[in-house]
Amino acid sequence: MSKTKRTVILLSVILLIAALLFALSMKDTQLSENDASSSTDNTLTQKENKDTHKSDPIRERIDSMTLQERVGQLVIVGFDGYTADDSIKTMIQSYKVGGVILFGRNVENPEQLITLNNTLKNINSGNKIPLFISIDEEGGKVSRMPKEIRKLPTNKTIGEANDENLSYEIGSILADEVKMFGFNMNFAPVLDINSNPQNPVIGDRSFGNSKEIVSRLGVQTMKGIQSGGVIPVVKHFPGHGDTSEDSHIGLPAVSHDMNRLIDFELIPFKDAINNQADAVMIAHILLNKIDSENPSSLSKTVITELLRNQLKFNGVIITDDMTMRAIVENYNIGEAAIKSVKAGSDIILVCHGYDNEIAVIDALKNAVENRTISQETINESVYRILKLKDKYKLSDDKIDKIDTINSTDIQKINDKIDEILGAT
Repeated sequence: MSKTKRTVILLSVILLIAALLFALSMKDTQLSENDASSSTDNTLTQKENKDTHKSDPIRERIDSMTLQERVGQLVIVGFDGYTADDSIKTMIQSYKVGGVILFGRNVENPEQLITLNNTLKNINSGNKIPLFISIDEEGGKVSRMPKEIRKLPTNKTIGEANDENLSYEIGSILADEVKMFGFNMNFAPVLDINSNPQNPVIGDRSFGNSKEIVSRLGVQTMKGIQSGGVIPVVKHFPGHGDTSEDSHIGLPAVSHDMNRLIDFELIPFKDAINNQADAVMIAHILLNKIDSENPSSLSKTVITELLRNQLKFNGVIITDDMTMRAIVENYNIGEAAIKSVKAGSDIILVCHGYDNEIAVIDALKNAVENRTISQETINESVYRILKLKDKYKLSDDKIDKIDTINSTDIQKINDKIDEILGAT
């Protein structure tokens, strides 16, 4: 091989190596740029997520809450006695419950009741979120008010009058009554249609056996309660009016299909939802043709598919009392609470028994920790709860009891009730 030819080959090899090195150099540069771009994109995404939470104060609060604080918001509890005992103090201060419910067992007289609710607010003052302080005040036979307050007529009586303005005024008075004593949530009105004369639990608590009357008067009562700055909880979804058993004693079963429910039992609830219902209570009833395995309060079919998705309810969903025999005689209460939250409930109501309350809270917390319930599920419920508390401007500010104790406010309420009684 000639010297010239060897030189040409050598130069070609050198050029080829140079080209390869250049290509590799360009690839590294591109990879670096891609990495930098990816890093920038990730940073931007993280910043966008952070900014989204910054623009939503409720999300920010949830992010700052411990698991105990978040789980606590999902529970409303009851207690015994006219004063705040150690059990309710522990529930509020250690277990961080989101609310309390009072019954006749907690009510002695006006001064005592205001003092008790002010004490509950004071106990909660070290927590981040104000309490729901709730009560069942329907009027008629379901009343927890002190005896100094006149009794309102039953819903049946109001239904017979069939006057929407009257129903609104009743709702307004209910709000005035409970708010005067420091309550901010009322488990009323009843939207069950009393279609079964043998029903042992609804009866005159219902506005009547007509879906139109129950719907119109129930919605107006709900609006009246809202107008007084109190949260109404409509009940008992999907309708407890055609049962022949009391869920306090056993598990009632109803055999209606979906077409019947949509055309009858659900009408008042649908109308309430369309009129900005804030909260719905779920009943412990078994709908054999809808979900034959689970009572409504534990049924994803009823809570999520029907109430959330089909009826488009975006507010807070609360169970009926989980210590009723319909639940405790058929389920472990902690497991029932988990099942209910997974089905779509936001708040578990536990009215009786300190041990029951601990069992429910511990079960829910453990379920989140072992991922039986997702963090997302809990956070969505807490979001709805905090949003509702914000809407009604709940606080732990004490109620001024001077006028009430001097009977000024009580007399005003009684005068309004006298006017109502005169109208009916």
